Amino acid sequence: MPQGKYKKLLSKRVRKGDKGFPAATLVFYGPDYQLATKLVCGVIPYKGAEPEVLEKWFSKTDVRHSESVLAEVLEFIEACWVKTVLMAEQILGCPHEEGIDYPEGQHCPDCSYWASRDRFTGEVAH
Repeated sequence: MPQGKYKKLLSKRVRKGDKGFPAATLVFYGPDYQLATKLVCGVIPYKGAEPEVLEKWFSKTDVRHSESVLAEVLEFIEACWVKTVLMAEQILGCPHEEGIDYPEGQHCPDCSYWASRDRFTGEVAH
C-alpha cells in the first residue's frame, strides 16, 4: 500500500463538497495546536439533525498521519452510507472530555495550552 493512500482518499472525499445527507464531520483534538491525538467522527443523518452516530479514535502519535486510523475512518463513513464529508483543518481543542476526564466548568489539568484559548482561533482570551 502506498504511503499516504488513506489520507489522500479521505482528502478526496472532503474535496467533493456537499453531496447531501448523511454527512460526516471529522474533528481533531490534541494537547496543543500541533499534535492531534483524537479524531471524532459524527454522522448527521439529515439537515438540522444532531449527529446520531459518533465514533472516536485515539493515538499517541498524530492521528492525521496514521494510515491505520484513517483507513478505519473511511470504513466507518462508508458503512454509514455518508455522502458528504466535512473536516476541520485545525485542531479544535483538548482531547479530554469535560465532565468525564475532568470536572464540569474547569479546565483540563493535562492540556494547559487550551485553558485560556479560543478553540477556533487559537487566540488567548482575555
